[in-house]
Amino acid sequence: MSLAEISEAPVHLIASDDEALETARDLAAGLRAGSIERDLQRHLPWDELERLSRSGLWGISVPREYGGAGVSRVTLARVIAILAAADASLGQIPQNHFYALEVLRVNGSEAQKRRLFAEALGGVRFGNALAEIGTRSAHERTTRLRRDGDGLRIDGRKFYCTGALYAQRIPTLVVDDNGVQQLAFVPRHSAGLEIIDDWSGFGQRTTGSGSVVFDGVPVRTEDVVPFQAAFERPTTVGPLAQILHAAIDTGIARAAYEDTLEFLRKRARPWIDAGVDKASDDPLAIQEVGRLAIRLHAAEALLDRAGRALDAATAGPDAETVAAASIAVAEARAISTEVSLLAGSKLIELGGSRASLAELGLDRHWRNARVHTLHDPVRWKYFAIGDYHLNGRRPPLRGTI
Repeated sequence: MSLAEISEAPVHLIASDDEALETARDLAAGLRAGSIERDLQRHLPWDELERLSRSGLWGISVPREYGGAGVSRVTLARVIAILAAADASLGQIPQNHFYALEVLRVNGSEAQKRRLFAEALGGVRFGNALAEIGTRSAHERTTRLRRDGDGLRIDGRKFYCTGALYAQRIPTLVVDDNGVQQLAFVPRHSAGLEIIDDWSGFGQRTTGSGSVVFDGVPVRTEDVVPFQAAFERPTTVGPLAQILHAAIDTGIARAAYEDTLEFLRKRARPWIDAGVDKASDDPLAIQEVGRLAIRLHAAEALLDRAGRALDAATAGPDAETVAAASIAVAEARAISTEVSLLAGSKLIELGGSRASLAELGLDRHWRNARVHTLHDPVRWKYFAIGDYHLNGRRPPLRGTI
């Protein structure tokens, strides 16, 4: 199906924050049902993603002046958390889609915004080809955008390309002839473009986070949006990316917590000498659930708080508001990392050896959290948070803070 055909297919247009949340909850119920089998068998979620696309959720961040709902950052994060609680991989796949839309909103020309926002509202999924392996640092890029006669071509190789496998456009981070980073919105079926399904992580197994190879791939000038400029001034691009990651981990934690409650309520006589008839009456299990509930609720509250700070920075971006949003998001990201790992581990600990049986799929929460929380080092978030509160230093303008 071409981009034009996709944009003409029937897609629901979500009009408000409340509708976005209601749609996400309705979809989550169906997505949760097959999540264990998809993880165990690595069944790629093509049908599920198509349902998501037709639902209109992929267009909810499009600003109102371009026909979208322009939902708040609070709502956007909640939607991602709801989807991630149903299926962690499905919650992560749209992350780079929304990231690309934010770069477009901040740096795109009016013509680019009108055209690409319309595609998103029409059901086009944007993937990503940003990261590379083998470079000296995580911020270095070697994929080139070169002039070829009257046109442009891309050469290079990318990895961790979450969502590219399922996308109709692949926003690709490239370096032009002047050494400036740009974001090229490359159509999926361009000549010379190859997507390789070589993602083999033990968690987040169906995100399609494999490789993309560019061998002289042609790209139109009007499909190239400035990227580097988004980090040469205070913008919301970095904290927007990070709040979505925090939402994914928060959703994973919520799913693990709810599975813990269900498992303990059903499990009888976990320990012979415990003196109780069922696990939910065991005082030590009750205590651990209480400790976990507090941390989960704190993570969800900090996610909402970060969304409000990001809304303020979106409305009035400057050095102070963007720094405050970045720190609020970093705090949410730090606690979501902790609680997602804790919840996944605690489920297996309290459930005992039976909870680790593969066919139950309960181990997937820890595996998903362990893989996704490695996206960027949380230890640097603690440093940035401490330096901001102690020394008043603003965090760097980056996509990882």
